[in-house]
This record gives sequence, C-alpha cells and structure tokens, in this order.
Amino acid sequence: MLQRLDALYRFLPVQLFLLHFRKYQVIMIFWVMLFAVITGNLATHFGAISLFLSPEYLGKINVAGFFLSGGATAIFAMSWHITTFIIHSKRVPFLGATRHSFLKYCVNNSVIPLCYLVAFGIAAARYLSINESAGTGRIISLLAGFYTGYIIILLLSFLYFFRVDRNILKLLLGTIANPSVIREFIPYDSLDREFDMVRADSYLSTMFRIEKVKTPYEYNHRFLTTVLRRHHRNAILAVFCAVVLLLLLGIFMEEPLLRIPAGAGFLLLFSVMMTAVGAFKYFLRSWEIIGWIFLFTLAGFMAKHRIFDLRSIAYGLKYEHSNSPVYDYAALKQTFSDSLYRQDKSQEEQRLGLWKDRLIKSGDSTARRPPLVIISVSGGGSRSAYWTFRCLQYADSICGGKLFDHTVLISGASGGMIGAAYWRSVHTQYLLDSVTNPYSPVYQDRMGKDLLNAIIFSLACVDLISPFNKITIAGRRYSKDRGYAFDQELASNTDGLLDKRLRYFQPLEANALVPMLVIGGTVINDGRRILMSPLPITYLTRSESSLGKAYPIIDAIDFTRFFKDQDPLNLQLMSALRMSATFPIVLPVVKLPSSPEMNVMDAGLRDNFGRECAVRYLSTFRNWFGEQAGPVIMLQVRDTRLHEPSESADENSMTAMLTDPLFAIQQKWSSFQTYHQSYEDDYIREVFGDKVKQLTLQFIPQDKDKSVALNFHLTSREKQELLQSVFNTENQEVFATLKALLR
Repeated sequence: MLQRLDALYRFLPVQLFLLHFRKYQVIMIFWVMLFAVITGNLATHFGAISLFLSPEYLGKINVAGFFLSGGATAIFAMSWHITTFIIHSKRVPFLGATRHSFLKYCVNNSVIPLCYLVAFGIAAARYLSINESAGTGRIISLLAGFYTGYIIILLLSFLYFFRVDRNILKLLLGTIANPSVIREFIPYDSLDREFDMVRADSYLSTMFRIEKVKTPYEYNHRFLTTVLRRHHRNAILAVFCAVVLLLLLGIFMEEPLLRIPAGAGFLLLFSVMMTAVGAFKYFLRSWEIIGWIFLFTLAGFMAKHRIFDLRSIAYGLKYEHSNSPVYDYAALKQTFSDSLYRQDKSQEEQRLGLWKDRLIKSGDSTARRPPLVIISVSGGGSRSAYWTFRCLQYADSICGGKLFDHTVLISGASGGMIGAAYWRSVHTQYLLDSVTNPYSPVYQDRMGKDLLNAIIFSLACVDLISPFNKITIAGRRYSKDRGYAFDQELASNTDGLLDKRLRYFQPLEANALVPMLVIGGTVINDGRRILMSPLPITYLTRSESSLGKAYPIIDAIDFTRFFKDQDPLNLQLMSALRMSATFPIVLPVVKLPSSPEMNVMDAGLRDNFGRECAVRYLSTFRNWFGEQAGPVIMLQVRDTRLHEPSESADENSMTAMLTDPLFAIQQKWSSFQTYHQSYEDDYIREVFGDKVKQLTLQFIPQDKDKSVALNFHLTSREKQELLQSVFNTENQEVFATLKALLR
C-alpha cells in the first residue's frame, strides 16, 4: 500500500499539481477565480456566473456562444501550459530528452484544466436547468458545443507545436560526436544545486500510457536552455497572437459577429495577464518584486499626467477645457442664485399650469382638481429596470392610461431610471403615433435584454485600446470604452427609443406633454448630487430655507445651467442614464468638463430611491399643489422589500469579525436610506396631512431564498419572478388604491 502511494506521489501529474501550489502560487489565482465564479462563490451578485455558465452570442444563449466559450477556455488552458512550461521546464529536464516534450508536459499538466472542465459541465448543467429552464436535450447540445470548441482549439494548438517540436537531444548528440565532450558539457552533479527539480518516477505519454522515467535528468543549465529555447520562443509567439486577437476584437467591437461572449473575452484577457505574470517571473527572476514596483509606479505616473485615463465620458458634451466652468463654492453660489431659484420655480409652475390645462382639454373628469403623481424609483441594475417598467406599464394599463397623464415628475437612481425612462419613451412615441400599443409585451422583453455581456466584453477587449479607438458624434471626437459599449447596447436593446439627446425632450417636457425626468448622479469630489434635465431646475439644488442667506448650502448641481457653455442639451440620454447607474468596477466613473474635473458615479450613493428629489419638489410646490391639485400621489417603485428582516450578523468567524465593520456601510447602505425615509414620512404627514398619498410597490420574490441578483443580466427564472411579483397580495392592494385615486 505504501509503495502504491509512493508511486502515486512520484507520478508526474501529481508532482506538477503540487509544484504549482509550492512554487509561484500567484499564477494559481486565475484558476481559483474561475472555480470560484462557476461555483457561485465570487462576484455572483454582479452576474459573473451567468457570463460563464450561460454565455450569450448575438443576444441569445446558443451553441455558438458555448462553442466560442469552449475555444476561449482552451486558449486559457494553453496559456497556462505555456506559462508554467517556460517557468518550470527546468524542473522536469527529462522531458527535454523525449520526443514532443511540450505535448508530454501538457498531458501531465492537465490535472487542473480537467478538473475545471468537469466542474464547468456540472455547474453549467445545473445552472441552465434551474435558471434558464433548459431541458436535458438542450443542455447536452450546449455543453457539446462547449467541449467541441475546447477540443478544436486544443488540437489546432498542438498541431502548431508539433510543427516546431523536434527531438533536440538527438540533434545535439548528432552534432557532438565525442562522448567525452558531452560529459564535459553536461556535468551531472551541477544542476541539483541550482534547481529544485521534480522527482518523478513515471509520467503519462502522449498516448496516455504510464511510462517510467529512464533517462537521467541531471542536465547542465546551458544544455537545458538550448533544448527548451525553441519551445519558449514559439510559446511567446502564440501569446502574442492572443494579444493581437484581443486588440482586433476591440477595434471591431461594433460588429455583432465579432462580439464574442463576455466570459470568453475575460478568458482571453486572463490568458494575456497570466503570460505577463509568467514573463515577469521568467525574465526578472530575483528582480521580480522590483519590476512590479516599477510597473505600478509607471502606471501611476501615466495616470497622473493623463497619458491614460480610466474614467469614461458623457457623449455629446464639449470637452474643450478653454471655457470649462470653475467648480468651487463661489461659482456654485453665483450660478444657483436666489433670483434663478425663483425664476426656475416660476417656470415650473407655468408648466404645471399647462399640464392641468391639457387634462381639462382632454375631458378628464378630474381636471378641475386633478390627482398629481410623483414617481420615484430605486436603483438596482437590470433587476430594478425590469421591475420598474413592469410596474409602471401594468399600473398604467389598469388605470386606462391615466398614470402617464397624471405624472409630472420621475426621479430615482440607477436601473430604476432606465426602466422609467424607457416607459416614458414608449408612451412618448405612442403620443406621436409611432407606437400602436404601449402595453405590448415586446417592450417588457426588450427591457430584459442583457447589458452585462457588452460591458464585460468591452472591459476585456475594448478598454485595452480605448485611448486610440475613436468615434465621432455630432462632429466631436470621443474615445470608445465600456461606457460607450453600454450606451450602444442600451440603444440596441430598446430599439432606439432611448437613443435621444436631452434636447429632444425639452419641448415635450416644457409643454407638459410628458413627465419631467430628473436623472441624478453623485459627484464623488464632494458628495453633491448632479441633476440632469432639459429644463432649468435650480429649485432642486438647494432648500427653500436657504434663500436670502449669505452662505447657502448648495447640495446639488443643475447640469444644464452649470455646463451651459458645454452644449448640455446635446448630451445623450443614454450617457445620462449611465452616469446614474455607474456601479463601481462594472462601469467607469464619468468625468465632466469642469475645472477641476467633476467625477460622477451612481446616484444610489447619495439617494438610491429618488426620494430626496421627490420630497424637495413636493415641498417647493406645496402651495401650488394645495390650490390647484387634488390628491398628490407619491408612488415609489423599489426592487427590495421595504421592511425586509436582515440576515443574521453573528460574527462567528475571524474573517467576519475583521470584515463586517469595514463593509457595513457598503452592504447596508440601502437599508440606511430606507430607514431615513421615516423622517421624510413624518414631515410629509405633518405638512400635507391627507393631501399626500404615499404608495409603495415592492419586488417580493415568491421564494425568499431565490431572489434576483444585482447586475445587468437577468436569467429566465429571474424575469418570471419579477413579472409575477405584481400579482403579490401587497402589490395588488397598492394597484387597487392607485386605480381608485386616479378614477
């Protein structure tokens, strides 16, 4: 028994498997990340698992997508073999004395890739069955596509290396005829002191037969370098081809056929990163740490001097800095003055008057004192976008179109604003006779289309060449990055209904034909909100109580007024929505052309439910509402439960004790804002009494253990959960109340 265990321990695949954990473990991080993703233990809330287990190609989960993902997995596996071969080949010198040494190395080094392939098959079958409702036949066909792609790329790779592989040992022996020269050239006792060699007694041949190690493997360092140099050179060439492939995919990002699944793009990026790490190890050796320090210092220097910039831009704006507005308190105080506050407030009251007149002309029975609706929506990626659109479309349909007619303001954050903006755009086109049925399920289906694939594909491929990949929009040159990819994918998914500029909606909003949409963002320079609307909204940038004060608190920025010289109305609506939904890492921070530059990210950082804007609007126009309107309905659409009990927070591990205090704010930020709303509710009740009716629609999953992930991708199961949640008893009561108020 002990002999068998010893034989197993001295088996080359086992020795190589242990070697990777024993030497230079940093390369193992890539495999650990992949295993963690497909098993649902890493970035699950960001939708990473769906990128790998249900890859989409041309907007669908199909065999082609799995085939491409399988091919990318093979490229990653070959990069793994190449990198570790270059680093560790000196530790297995006996392979250099065999024919097709690199192929033999790959065969014996395949324990981890094979484990991944098995784990992937099991995880993908389970995921597709549960989340995509795929049958057995479909699962088999999809996995067959994956493994076919893997095998084809693997065979092509080995054919390439077969072409250059030779029995170099025999070649050298044919050149050096004198055995005494060989002994002088190869001092057998020299290498053991220089290298930590793998002591293997057996290995797998290319025909998968177990063979004994018969050749002595104590070789001279220079001899081994000669034996393996050709493999190293060709391996580096193969890696170079992978880099070129990534660059080409980035350049032709707008060609649908070349937009491979995002998971496949990430695997290609991992391949390049792994070989870069391996190259540092191989070439710098003991200078490796110094090399990494130099590299990070160089990157910091380049970022500081704007040689490259990881931030995105707002497409449509002028970014010439010759007339950039100064961003400081003095400039804000001058821009958002008392006089402009009163002017913008008066203009909005005129718009409200036009809204009321329109209802009277339409013959609305409630027009003398019409119910007025203010909608606020929560952030939450595609989950919130899909849920918001579902709620508003369903509510408007059961109310006979009155919800849209009686809504004067929509505010919110992130995904919720995407859903609300799309709902408004569909109804806008209905008013203009471009849409025949605004309640058609086709619009709900479009809102559920994937956005994550384009973002991650761009992160893996396009962002590498972003400074050099340009696009011209309205005569202005911009760089393409994953922000641009998001905008284009959103435009495509919504059939161009969101592919508008703020200017398009200005006359529609000003004449009260459609609700005003105030898109928010958070200025991370100082925590202020930035509010994007085609209409002037200075009255939302500060409290009414600040009027007349020498140093008023200005807690928000009216985008169109502050950037009046940067053509603000030319801003693409999609870019404004992206600024509101700029979740860290997934989408880049957006820079705006002020001095110093304003950096904008997710509106949810400041106000995830749109309540701050809605309550200030309600307070500012309370007199008009009291005199001219009937009940004021504050309709909140949120993608989480209002009073969801928290999970157990017992710090029963050392990791929890260390990390819980660090991430408490990040993990509970939504709860903090929810609890803060109780103070706003008290204010509203005190000032308005029964005048204001507060209604809340909540996403309530049928199974609390199967909620919907927070990302830009929805599975079939998740879509069904969101669609059915409107029929929840609590939500049906809200819909009934809303219908009664608008009757």
